[in-house]
Amino acid sequence: MTVTLWQRLDKTGRNLAPFAVTVMLLLLGMVPLQIPSYTEIAPALTLMAVYYWAIHRPDLLRPGAVFALGLLQDLLSGAPLGLNALTLVCVHWAVLTQRRFFLANTFGLMWVGFALIVLGAAVLQWLVVCALSASAVPFNAPFFQALLTLALFPVFAWLFIRVHRAFLQG
Repeated sequence: MTVTLWQRLDKTGRNLAPFAVTVMLLLLGMVPLQIPSYTEIAPALTLMAVYYWAIHRPDLLRPGAVFALGLLQDLLSGAPLGLNALTLVCVHWAVLTQRRFFLANTFGLMWVGFALIVLGAAVLQWLVVCALSASAVPFNAPFFQALLTLALFPVFAWLFIRVHRAFLQG
């Protein structure tokens, strides 16, 4: 049976779903809300997506794409260039090393793993910012961002599962 052009385009479009969802969340995370100090503690939506797709479809969201997403986030947010890129690539690598564990367990353990990852990412970003500013900056904002990201993860995981089932299975 021959594969038609339309079937190849369909498969390519479906395979772009993880990247497209991550880009949409990156852009959604950039939307300014009229809440005092929200930008400092806005949830790390891109990090959630990288975590989920690194577990479930690492073949469709590779480290190069993750790095590019991080650079785009740095450029759009005004963060030091490379900060989010470094963080997202480190998250991607850390999750890939433990992928078998996450796939073999329940959502609860996946959430606990995400807690460790998001707190590690917050510490990494805080350390880089401290090094760049050559002084100790307060850890309040990264800590509360990590807590908010952790609290919202189940909602976004549900979205990722729906996208995964709709576009990438069957």
